[in-house]
Amino acid sequence: MRNDLGDLSAFAVVAEERSFTRAAARLGVSQSALSHSMRGLEKRLGLQLLARTTRSVSPTAAGAALLKDLLPSLERIERSLGEVRQQRERPAGKIRLALSRTAAHLVLLPKLERFVQEYPEIVLETTSVNDPVDLVAGEFDAGIQIGEFIQREMIAVRVSADMRLAAFASPEYFAQHKPPRSPRDLREHSCIAFRFRSGVYRWEFERGKRAMTFAPQGPLSADDPEMVVQAALRGVGIGMAMEPMVTPLIAEGKLVQVLREWCPVFPGFFLYYPSRRNQPAALAALVAALRLSE
Repeated sequence: MRNDLGDLSAFAVVAEERSFTRAAARLGVSQSALSHSMRGLEKRLGLQLLARTTRSVSPTAAGAALLKDLLPSLERIERSLGEVRQQRERPAGKIRLALSRTAAHLVLLPKLERFVQEYPEIVLETTSVNDPVDLVAGEFDAGIQIGEFIQREMIAVRVSADMRLAAFASPEYFAQHKPPRSPRDLREHSCIAFRFRSGVYRWEFERGKRAMTFAPQGPLSADDPEMVVQAALRGVGIGMAMEPMVTPLIAEGKLVQVLREWCPVFPGFFLYYPSRRNQPAALAALVAALRLSE
């Protein structure tokens, strides 16, 4: 019943004050409106909860029995509401965050230590996902994803610079196979594929006005970008991942980058969430911490 909780709360105040006049003043309603609410509650329950005289109001036996269980429940509800209000005002509580392993590595982890130190009352609950996520259906507060995968109605905040994908393999692999000079040459190579739930990611290339896609073929497909990198390090074939993930390995000579001029730059990662309305302070703090500085 839609009004029962409010009417039960009002009943508790009337019983405590033992006066409709004082209870109405405390609740900020008219005495007649409060009396009408109590009669409606009693009618719905089929019990008289309040004994009324011209001078006083007191709980009946049924009303007293109801109050015994009602008052602790109302106190718990009030405490819960207070905690929710504090989350609105103070950065605290849990944030459920959906993000890919790459986003975790490149966006979240570099700023995580400072964030935890500044906001010790916030708990980040992360879930690793590669595919686009319906935040509302998945009961997530926010996500971090490549811009092109984010639903249009979401609020999106840039949290990384522009990026590009990198194609790479180990020096040992290229000692036995001629490095590709064009994406078409990849047909002669063993390739390590990255896999979404919907299927294998088709590598995208662009140079000037020329654009092409390539379906990687080889002995391994993985849904973990780190698996792709590790397999390439071990000479399995040519892999593809976000360039910042492999830049140190390329600089150390452990991987060799190829086809860089064919890999276009694109907008990087965005933190996204359903609405700005009544945004919890914890989420606002995370947005501010991860937002890309201009």
